[in-house]
This record gives sequence, C-alpha cells and structure tokens, in this order.
Amino acid sequence: MEIREGGLDEPAVRDLLRMHLEEVRAKPTPGGAHVLDAIGLRQKDVTFWSAWRDGELLGCSAIRELDPAHGEIKSMRTAPDQLRRGAGVALMTHMLSIARARGYRRLSLETGATPEFDAAQALYRQLGFTYCGAFGDYREDPLSRFMSRPI
Repeated sequence: MEIREGGLDEPAVRDLLRMHLEEVRAKPTPGGAHVLDAIGLRQKDVTFWSAWRDGELLGCSAIRELDPAHGEIKSMRTAPDQLRRGAGVALMTHMLSIARARGYRRLSLETGATPEFDAAQALYRQLGFTYCGAFGDYREDPLSRFMSRPI
C-alpha cells in the first residue's frame, strides 16, 4: 500500500469524494454536514492523503490544523470495495504519525452518531480515540459524535 500526499486531481479520488459528499449531505443533521469539499480540502491548513495499491484507490483522509498543538481528522473515507481490508487503519496510523511529527498534542474528529457510523467509531476506538465534547467551532449535536486522543 502506498499513501501519497495529495491526489485531489485524480479521477478516482474525485469520484470517491463526490460519493462521500452526496452520502453525507443526503442525511443532513440539525447542525449541518461537517464534510469538506475539494475546495475545503485544498486550504492551507489542510493536508490530504490518498491510499493506493496497484493503481487502485483504497481510500483518503485529511488533517486540518486547528492550532499548533491540535489537529482534526477530516474526510476519512474508504472506497466501498475496500472496506475492512486495512486501508482505514493504514490511513489513521499514517495521520497519527504525521500528528506526532508536527508536534500535535491532540488529534480529534467529528463523526456521525447514526448506525452507519458504528464501524468508523469502532475503528477510532481501536486506535485509542475516546468520546469527548465538541471542539473547535463545533456545537454539541445529538447526531454527531466527537472523539479525541492525546498524541
């Protein structure tokens, strides 16, 4: 598996992000969808990665720097045909390594609270994330779960 910084111009990445946006926006929450589109993923405070094997996209992820000691995981998505095959763990492990190298003391994320997000929450718990309150610009929302872990 190869994890590359960038890839937003790759057709397979654009397709995966389009699907991700459509799915998240199809189930709006009272606080709104917190997903970044391609423009948001190109901002200076965001670093985006794509994971590949033999030319096939496995998934993508990003970190947004909230401040010099705190990063937020954004746009964590595994390709539908790659679920439960290691891409999510590899991307999360990569981001934890990057967070350490950047000197972050904490890495946080927001995810959905509905059953379709149970597998994602299990992965995050497996990697040491615990539930926490809203952080950054987020507000408490019954359809969101906030998780964080020290680095």
